Amino acid sequence: MILVIDDNKDVRFTIRETCKVGGWNVEEYSNGKEGTDAFYPGKHQLVMVDDHMPEWDGLRTVKELRKKDSNVPIIAIAEDSQMETAIKFNEAGATDFADKSFKAPDLISRIRLNIKMAKLQDNQLSAFVEKGINEDTLRQITTHLRKQTEPKTITELQQELPVSYQTVHRYLHYLVEMGEVNIQSEYGKKGRPRHLYQFV
Repeated sequence: MILVIDDNKDVRFTIRETCKVGGWNVEEYSNGKEGTDAFYPGKHQLVMVDDHMPEWDGLRTVKELRKKDSNVPIIAIAEDSQMETAIKFNEAGATDFADKSFKAPDLISRIRLNIKMAKLQDNQLSAFVEKGINEDTLRQITTHLRKQTEPKTITELQQELPVSYQTVHRYLHYLVEMGEVNIQSEYGKKGRPRHLYQFV
């Protein structure tokens, strides 16, 4: 099921018909708040979000969706294809970006690729569980890290999360091993260096 959030009924129609060709069912909403309220992790394979909408714009909608699910692929759609707009959506949590002049075959390929990448990530999370990493805790920590604007120490992160220092330490080092998190070391005049962590 593809969730489409766009206030333009003509655009929704085009996306709906394109998705039918690709073999997906579509659920549609005309504003960000209603679409986000209707979103349910596991039910929707992918979300498409318009940039300009009443009440909630595309950026806020993407941010609110990310609070509910850190992994679902989100394709942002905008009238223009400027790099600045794409960067803003990427920072908000969108996984892909397309302008409204898209062609059906290109959109189908893009949807398939995003769904495939999300499945690979889900399989990776399943592997984490086998190694003693709880999926819910991992999602919680990963979602929190995505919102960071600057690197932080384990102590700083632990104070912001409802988990123990040891848990944050273990999960961060696992994410470092997987290449999802970077470590930065700060050296003072005395003592050991401070290790700062940030999502890649």
